[in-house]
Amino acid sequence: MNTSIQAINESVQKSSSWVRPLQNEIGRIIIGQKYMIDRLLVGLIANGHILLEGVPGLAKTLAMKTLAAAIQTKFQRLQFTPDMLPADIVGTLIYNPQEGKFSTKHGPIFTNLVLADEINRAPAKVQSALLEAMQERQVTIGDTTFPLPDPFLVLATQNPIEQEGTYPLPEAQVDRFMLKLQIGYPSRTEERAILDLMATTNPPTDVTAAVEIAHIKEARQVVNTIYMDDKVKDYIVDLVWATRDPKAYKLDLNGYIQFGASPRATINLTLASKAWAYLQGRGYVTPQDVKTIGMDVLRHRVIVSYEAEAENMKSEDIIKKIFDTVPVP
Repeated sequence: MNTSIQAINESVQKSSSWVRPLQNEIGRIIIGQKYMIDRLLVGLIANGHILLEGVPGLAKTLAMKTLAAAIQTKFQRLQFTPDMLPADIVGTLIYNPQEGKFSTKHGPIFTNLVLADEINRAPAKVQSALLEAMQERQVTIGDTTFPLPDPFLVLATQNPIEQEGTYPLPEAQVDRFMLKLQIGYPSRTEERAILDLMATTNPPTDVTAAVEIAHIKEARQVVNTIYMDDKVKDYIVDLVWATRDPKAYKLDLNGYIQFGASPRATINLTLASKAWAYLQGRGYVTPQDVKTIGMDVLRHRVIVSYEAEAENMKSEDIIKKIFDTVPVP
């Protein structure tokens, strides 16, 4: 087994040579925010959609535009607004009176990277237009189904839902995001560097392509080969099950959880842990990899009860307690 893991290690190190140049290129435009950039790369190589939440002005949109430019791929930005319609995203059928028949007009979702900017500014019927695209990577217009380009990723930003003019995302929509990131303010040192770089009428926007799509697809194949021990697999299942049946794991959460994480969480936590190991240049997953990426995979999948809200307990508090209690292999 050691020989095979060593071979996977070598394969990972060989195929991940593009990671550092890509991080450096994004780092020229985005100062700090290492947490956000690392998770964007996890989603990219694990083929998972990402939801970023934070107050305006934290470079969420800029980071995604920079990533798209740095990987030489087709990119569309969709600004979600209250008056949007589903057809504005997926497309529609247009009647041609001369020919007496309908023709299909594809929407902007037919691209590789979709930036759904301020996704919670639009009502649920518009957000739900993304459901089929995010899960099946296809879109149905009329009675015809069209496959989406490969790769296809939705990178969405949202303002905290307490803000004016926002709508909560439907649970089915939220669950389709592999990761939900909570973006915070930069440090004082980083903000000083941001001032030096961006406080100009011509801020830098030129991004050099650092990686090709072929490298991303190769990385995804290598991620599939990364070794995960049965004990680590059991650990992942235990973490997800602890969100559904906390008493079985001796967790006294007093009915704080209304709904636990779905099986999609198990799949995504496995893939994200492998992708995190890949970014570290390793061909095997450790329990620490699971704990490092676990909060981002689970925070939006654990729905807290009214009792938890009354006691000001968030899903992050519950997940942290689960990570602290479930035995680590």
